[in-house]
Amino acid sequence: QVRLVESGGGSVQAGGSLRLSCVTSGSTFAKIYMGWFRQAPGKEREGVAGIDPDGTTYYADSAKGRFLISLDGAKTTHLQMNSIQPEDTAVYYCAAGLWITGHRADDLTSDNFRYWGQGIQVTVSS
Repeated sequence: QVRLVESGGGSVQAGGSLRLSCVTSGSTFAKIYMGWFRQAPGKEREGVAGIDPDGTTYYADSAKGRFLISLDGAKTTHLQMNSIQPEDTAVYYCAAGLWITGHRADDLTSDNFRYWGQGIQVTVSS
């Protein structure tokens, strides 16, 4: 099994930056792709960004041009959030899925990610 632990959340002013990190533990028979999701109060959970083990990245429209997802080794991912806006306030979740045939991080939906972190709060003030 794979466990994921997020860090780096907190409060930031609008226009500022924040970097979230996610460290995985455990192992699987296959490599994992990773992604970030978020859920704002009263709204559905939405995918933010994903990355495959080969470095291919995927972004939701809301994240393009502002957020960057990256890998640090095989078991750590970061989400660099720039030009943060109050609308970005949400609980952010790190997630992972098995990188096997027919599966990759391009599908930023919850069902495509088997393993989940506990979530961390990001609050953006104006």
